[in-house]
Amino acid sequence: MLYIRDGGLQTLVQDMGRKDYYHLGVPPSGAADRYSYVLGNILLGNPVDYAALEITLLGPEIEVRKKTVIAITGAPLDVKLNGSVIPMWETICVQEGDILTLRSMKRGVKSYLCVSGGIQVPHVLGSRSTYTLSQLGGFHGRKLMAGDEIIIGEPLPGVFHHVGMRIPEEYMPKFSSSVDIRMVMGISSYRLSDEGVKAFLNSEWQVGIESNNIAYRYSGASASFKPIDPPFGAGNNLSNTVDIVYPIGAIMVPNEKELILLLRDATTGGGFVTLGTTISADLDLVAQSRPQTKTRFIAVTMEQAIEARMSKKKKVLALQGLMK
Repeated sequence: MLYIRDGGLQTLVQDMGRKDYYHLGVPPSGAADRYSYVLGNILLGNPVDYAALEITLLGPEIEVRKKTVIAITGAPLDVKLNGSVIPMWETICVQEGDILTLRSMKRGVKSYLCVSGGIQVPHVLGSRSTYTLSQLGGFHGRKLMAGDEIIIGEPLPGVFHHVGMRIPEEYMPKFSSSVDIRMVMGISSYRLSDEGVKAFLNSEWQVGIESNNIAYRYSGASASFKPIDPPFGAGNNLSNTVDIVYPIGAIMVPNEKELILLLRDATTGGGFVTLGTTISADLDLVAQSRPQTKTRFIAVTMEQAIEARMSKKKKVLALQGLMK
């Protein structure tokens, strides 16, 4: 068991997310930075979809009440065990009564505390992930708070013999204040003027402070619309369309000075002009972008998007083979 002494800013139970319910209005949720989350499970020898704790910006203080092995991955943050600094990206043995303190992040937004055997909360619609807007899944559908007691699985066989294993440097993600996000143009991009599309792709955008697991907001540049009347039933603003389905990663243009990029807790549809979709391989980069992060959007083809996804998958499979 993990006893929460301080929940931090926002600590949630997350896994790989829900499947097959988006058309019913239930977003996938799950780990915002899937790559870092998966690497933590690989390090422990867990199945890659075992639930973990996702930490945002300022971490929790936790009393460990069962001997086990943990790994902390994702954005770099200050981690101490009984007051002594311990490393990230490495398997650590913790004893009953140990105090684990995870505090402020130096870069990035999301870190992951993975435990051998995983976090054991009930499955809801096939996932242990937390969707806070509907209080669905996770630990009572909410962030962790002081006094919560979190059940963890039994340590997997042989895991104590692998204490001290570390993720090789070349597999660790980078956390930068400037990122390039690849996206595929489409959906309703025709509603932007040629100058608007060029400005969108050639400008530097900045992440806004309102960004969260639902969506990221960007400003600092401009993308103009074509001077045409919106279709019947869509409203009077140039940014309006007749309601459409929003894919995860959709980039909406609610006005000429702002972008909204939908993440894993996103609404499933609406009526804003949507000029394209972020490729799945780069959603982790979006989720790790702090406010004021400088961002450029790079248009790629569908074939390039699929190639990037497969390349990331091969990297994870190669690491799994290396860690055995």
